[in-house]
Amino acid sequence: MQGHIQTIYLVEYAEKLLLLDGCCRADISKLEQFIAGELARPFSDLKLIVVTHMHPDHAGAAHKLRKITGCKIASANMSSQWYKGLRGRFMHLVDIALAMWVASRMGKTRKNLWYPAHLKIDYALADQAKLPGFDEWCVLLTPGHTDRDLSVLHLASKRIYVGDLLVKVKDRFIPPIPVNYPSQYLASILTLQALRPASIMLAHGGEVEFSERDFAHVLTVAPRKPFTIWTPAKNKLKRLLLRKKG
Repeated sequence: MQGHIQTIYLVEYAEKLLLLDGCCRADISKLEQFIAGELARPFSDLKLIVVTHMHPDHAGAAHKLRKITGCKIASANMSSQWYKGLRGRFMHLVDIALAMWVASRMGKTRKNLWYPAHLKIDYALADQAKLPGFDEWCVLLTPGHTDRDLSVLHLASKRIYVGDLLVKVKDRFIPPIPVNYPSQYLASILTLQALRPASIMLAHGGEVEFSERDFAHVLTVAPRKPFTIWTPAKNKLKRLLLRKKG
């Protein structure tokens, strides 16, 4: 299902529903309409949300969905919040603004994307932990984009949801922006490659099959230094300063 700016992956079972990421705040009504209308089920059948990381299109709906449906929230077992301190609060605002900019570029109607900067979870998951109540699924720690990114693997089919670990742009697969932890990012891509998944579900790009050539390309273009939204501007400023000195 297409969400506000990302793909929504909802897993249906006879008596329960699993949401593979926390979506945008703007996706709540659409998700409710889909469950009540298309699936003809009560919204309270949603039992678990996995939040892969704290960006607006992955955590934005989680708290409100729990309040509405009574579902539980699972995320990585981390000792601190992603948006911690004054710098974290600033980045929270920046990330919401960026999500709104992406939505405008996609021609979407302006929506309220505000969500809490701190995530209150019910289940803190370690690497390879099974999802509570959904033993067919486990999580893998795949940091790099942030320090707490999770991927969600269906054990039987080897289909894996990777959140923002990879992005599809013009039929090419590339790293996301930002890559805050480049060495961890490379390790996460190698972990995914070694898994040999049957298919990869992307938050931005749908479900795809990944070839060894695709992995090789990603490993080649993956940044070796932290790459954020500020990096191009910083690099340009450095080049201008070097020209002036020359």
